[in-house]
Amino acid sequence: MLAALTVGLLLGALLSAMVLWLFSGLLSPVPPEWRHAAIVAAAVLALLRDAGVLRFPMPQNARQIPQDVLQRDLMRGTLQFGFELGTGVRTYVSASAPYVIALGVLLTGGPVATPIAVGLGFALGRALSPVTRLASGDVQDWDARLAHRLTPMKVTICAAMVVALTVSHAQ
Repeated sequence: MLAALTVGLLLGALLSAMVLWLFSGLLSPVPPEWRHAAIVAAAVLALLRDAGVLRFPMPQNARQIPQDVLQRDLMRGTLQFGFELGTGVRTYVSASAPYVIALGVLLTGGPVATPIAVGLGFALGRALSPVTRLASGDVQDWDARLAHRLTPMKVTICAAMVVALTVSHAQ
């Protein structure tokens, strides 16, 4: 089942990243400096949001994927669940960083390797949670540790993005 979930995640994430990349051409007339500034500003806002300094909703479908998706046919349902989760548009996205990365793909375009790398990274990151949860041997303890560490992890990731984006622009 984990393989079907991961394949679904990969397909969904690659689709979303490729769609953003295709639409990036529409924004190519905007000066590159403006696009980069928008991405850095989004990363700073994401950092402040994940740190709890600012509160604002992100554009998401704030609900869970229905259970009946898995109940009809377990294998196909798991694949569909992974696909919907991978697209990032059918369920909760608890961190702000994926939005900044999606905006980066939309505003920068770049070679086709960019959306492929972003899609793979998003999918594998999402797949990492159930893999490590199952491998832990104690899912309730894993859930408790995640709840305790989630905010510091999100803040660290957003801070690293802000630094990386700032340094990359300075060069």
